[in-house]
Amino acid sequence: MKDLRALTKYLAGLGYGSRKEVEAAVRRGRVGGIERGGVGVAWPFEGVTIDGEPLDPPPGMVLIMHKPAGFTCSRADGGSLVYELLPPRFLKRTPTLSSVGRLDAATTGLLLFTDDGQLLHRLISPKSETEKVYEAMLARPLEGHEGAAFASGTLVLRGEDKPLKPARLEVTGERSARVTLTEGRYHQVRRMFAAMGNHVETLHRARFGSLTLDGLAEGEWRALGDEEVARLG
Repeated sequence: MKDLRALTKYLAGLGYGSRKEVEAAVRRGRVGGIERGGVGVAWPFEGVTIDGEPLDPPPGMVLIMHKPAGFTCSRADGGSLVYELLPPRFLKRTPTLSSVGRLDAATTGLLLFTDDGQLLHRLISPKSETEKVYEAMLARPLEGHEGAAFASGTLVLRGEDKPLKPARLEVTGERSARVTLTEGRYHQVRRMFAAMGNHVETLHRARFGSLTLDGLAEGEWRALGDEEVARLG
């Protein structure tokens, strides 16, 4: 029964229910790939299923989502939460699943989640210098001086006293641009263009490090593979 207790604890940690609820699921035959009276597979319980479906990824999980507009990353921001787009059991996982940084409600695009605290800290640390690429549509035409200002390393945002790190700007249209950052201050892209006397009408994060949305439709998500996670650092 030792193996069964270990499995029960493991499944509860993945958010499938309390230990009692998981034990009840085993008794009712909902948990497959095990032997009665014990578990017939070794850690991490390969081959175990619930209701015929493979188990969710183990701790250390990293998800990528194509965030739609209208969803926030924090209850403090109000509105619908990005977590509502994930299976409810994911919020019951131990360790806790958290977004890697935030995108505001109006911003769409690539958003990561992980329950790996060390990885989360590395990715959001100012020292990580992970590239983030944003595509912006502006209210007014670009004037031509924005690229040099963003790349200067001397641009100071309103209300701050520390200059931004150099950023790259690629003009993609009269009122559109692609911006590559290596830091992630509050509403940074929007505030950068505001400092140039312009306003961001729509904003989309297209890349985070080496990751792109790779065909994910708005609201869709998937778990990253081990190689993809390794490339994140």
